[in-house]
Order: sequence, then C-alpha cells, then structure tokens
Amino acid sequence: MASKGKKFLEAQKKVDKQKLYEPKEAFELVKEAAFAGFNETVEVSIRLGVNPKHADQQVRGAVVLPNGTGKEVRVLVFAKGEKAKEAEAAGAEFVGAEEYAEKIQKEGWMDFDVAVATPDMMGVVGRLGRVLGPRGLMPNPKAGTVTFDLEKAIKEIKAGKIEYRVDKEGVVHVPVGKVSFEAEQIEENFATLMEALIKAKPASAKGTYLKGISIASTMGPGIKINPLKAK
Repeated sequence: MASKGKKFLEAQKKVDKQKLYEPKEAFELVKEAAFAGFNETVEVSIRLGVNPKHADQQVRGAVVLPNGTGKEVRVLVFAKGEKAKEAEAAGAEFVGAEEYAEKIQKEGWMDFDVAVATPDMMGVVGRLGRVLGPRGLMPNPKAGTVTFDLEKAIKEIKAGKIEYRVDKEGVVHVPVGKVSFEAEQIEENFATLMEALIKAKPASAKGTYLKGISIASTMGPGIKINPLKAK
C-alpha cells in the first residue's frame, strides 16, 4: 500500500497513538508530520454521541471558517433572469437552469464544488437528488444553499463557508485548512467549527456529545485531540 510507504512511516513515528493531544499541539504536529509534495488539506473527524438513524439526532449545518479552507471553490448556481445575473455578478463560475441539470444527468458533469439554487428552481434541481445527494452537493435550505439571497450565499462560500453533516457512523468530517496555514489559523477555524457543532447538539442526544476527535493531513497520520479541551 502506497500510504504505508517510508515517508508515511517516518511521519507516523512523530505521533503518539495513545496520546490525546491539546488542540494547539495537534495543529502544530499535523503540519510537522505532513510530507507530501503538495499543499495537503487538513481535515478533522469528530465522533458525536448521536444516533443518525433517528431524524431528531441528525447534525447538519454550515459555518464560515474565519481563515477559509485554502481551496478555490467553484460554485454552480441554478437560477434564471435577474437572479442569474446576480449570481454571475457575485462570482459564481457556472450559472444556469435546465441545461446544467441535463449536463449533470446525461453527461455526468461534476466540475463544481458547491451547488446553490433559488427556491423556485428546486423543481429542476430535485431531479438530481440521486446524483448530488450521495456526494453532499445537493442544495439545502439548512446549509444556506437554497436561497434568493445569492450574493450573500456565494460570497460566504468563497470566503470559506463549509457544510458539516454527521454520517451514518455518527462522524463529521470537515476540512479546516491547509498545511501551509499557520497553526493559529487552523486553531481559529477549528474553534469556529466546534462552536457551531456544540450549538447544533440535538436536544434528544444524551450522554457524552463529543466522543472522539482526530486531525490529519491528506497523506499524514491521524492525531487524536482531547475532546475535553476542544470546547
């Protein structure tokens, strides 16, 4: 396996698998342990004390990271008329309606990172649920991607807005920056994410909410963070 190559094993030696690191220490270590020849993404995985099978224990939302994600985001907007012009003026890369829905359905076109739609376009976008849903690309009112305020939505996405959603295992996977970021920038993004997740705690969720947290760069080893220090 390529992931278990010499460089990975050397990076792994820098991490104590049994230790729960302080957040700041973990962010410095994730930078130190990164070894790939590209600017790796730093992703955090948070195991929550929820049962995603229950509708009232779904954890989903969006948050604007203060330092962005370090990634250029390509935005597709489903809109017509004046709203299409607003989307173009706000910097959306792709703006249209049925033609883009058809392109996705028939050609498997997916050259975008976030999809936004005005509410009146959901009749068209709804048909793409089976394609966009599993990829986490379906416009959703809770994430602010179904809206008439396209200028605000696009500017927030470009500024570093990310969606978070608990998977079937009760884990949230979210990018919080790049290894080129300063440790303090990753820490600020992480703190903003944690604040949003804690606010999103379902009322029906009992017991420990933050069960486990780990952080890793794209190619690097996982580093465990002490959940008690992450609030």
